Amino acid sequence: MNSTKLKGNPVNLAGSVPAKGDAAPNFTYVCEDLSEKSLKDHGSKVKVVIAVPSLDTGICQIETRTFNEKLAGHDGVVGIVVSKDLPFAMKRFCAAEGIENVEIASDFRGNFASNYNTLMVDGPLKGLSARVVFVLDASNTVQYVEVVDDITHEPDYSAVLEAVQGLAAKA
Repeated sequence: MNSTKLKGNPVNLAGSVPAKGDAAPNFTYVCEDLSEKSLKDHGSKVKVVIAVPSLDTGICQIETRTFNEKLAGHDGVVGIVVSKDLPFAMKRFCAAEGIENVEIASDFRGNFASNYNTLMVDGPLKGLSARVVFVLDASNTVQYVEVVDDITHEPDYSAVLEAVQGLAAKA
């Protein structure tokens, strides 16, 4: 899918996001201490990559809190919340909210949005990532992807968790 919506208005993405069965592109991001990491640094864990426009918006905050809660206790699974926010702002939000079960990944000088084609190329949020969730298996193959139909909507948490549990059962 190469588009989404914002309050019902079409928004185009930079290209087609990786589909189920595709090899997930590696990407780099900035951590809260300004160090850099990449997808490959998570080894053979199942990865839930959660792309959001900005943690300064209510829906992104709800989504981050929800994944923080729902991914707790899943051994061998890492949640990675990716946005163009600065790592300082992401850290401040997570500290204030007690977010400890997902990792923040600032894309402000990373390459996630360009490697995964989640970058919105028009509309009021042009330059930010669309709301997209990927579930990657231990070998970084896409097993689930959801480009949320409207940026003002939350993803299908049940479907994401079903994909995670299916992969955890195979491990």
